[in-house]
Amino acid sequence: MNKADINPTVFELYNDYAHNRISKEDFTDRLSAYATNGWTVPALISYLTPDYIAAIQVKADDPRIVSSYITYPSPKGGGTIKALLCIPAGNTGKLPGIIVVHENRGLNPHIEDVARRAALEGFISLAPDALSPLGGYPGNDDDGRALHSKRDPKEMLEDFIAGFTYLQHHANCNGKIGVVGFCFGGWISNMMAARIPELLAAAPFYGMQAPLEEVPAIQAALQLHYAASDASINAGIAAYEKALQDNDKDFVVYHYPNTHHGFHNDTTPRYDKDAAVLAWTRTITFFKKKLQ
Repeated sequence: MNKADINPTVFELYNDYAHNRISKEDFTDRLSAYATNGWTVPALISYLTPDYIAAIQVKADDPRIVSSYITYPSPKGGGTIKALLCIPAGNTGKLPGIIVVHENRGLNPHIEDVARRAALEGFISLAPDALSPLGGYPGNDDDGRALHSKRDPKEMLEDFIAGFTYLQHHANCNGKIGVVGFCFGGWISNMMAARIPELLAAAPFYGMQAPLEEVPAIQAALQLHYAASDASINAGIAAYEKALQDNDKDFVVYHYPNTHHGFHNDTTPRYDKDAAVLAWTRTITFFKKKLQ
């Protein structure tokens, strides 16, 4: 299949399905309207489904990184949270840290890959799994979304705040920490900026904004990344930007033309390489500046 030949509505349908706004049955039924030119509904679903193995950029055994799974306490959240910790190999000093926050399906292979990419840039990264209390990422996104929906978002936020505390006191971290998150993780990133005064930088990707009444509490610098076609998220941009301006916050907003929600995720056809590379480059440059 050629992405350019796919009706953009297909990607919007997938986005609605991936965020539980329509059922799998409804998604399949609506998708049938776009099963043309020899493309069956199963073929379209297969095309839209993430291919985690083929897309990995930094393998788990990359010798440039020392990675391990750790657990940390989250007394206000899920109790005990599992996370992937990545440290540049050969490091003997203290490094700035980055919390990497997954989408609404748990710590899948793509987000682990992003955490390793962050470590290659000279940071100690921590990628928690908010599904830990329910057994962790189950190995596929459908089941991951189902488990995610069973957890209280406020408790999951506490899990990532606890992750900040863990990383802040890690022997290899200098205490200067930022957060990057995608989709659900974008909302978590905005909320961490509002709830953690010591957080220095947050880079939410196509994430729901923090409540406007919490904007005055934000101390972190913000770098906000948005897709062009993402109605449910983009509806809140203008009010959020105005609140940030009115409260003299340090922020910048980037819009990426001709992109869909999830454009940074290189495991699905929603991926836009040019936009993703540009957004990630901006993010790393931002963290290197703000976490000095």
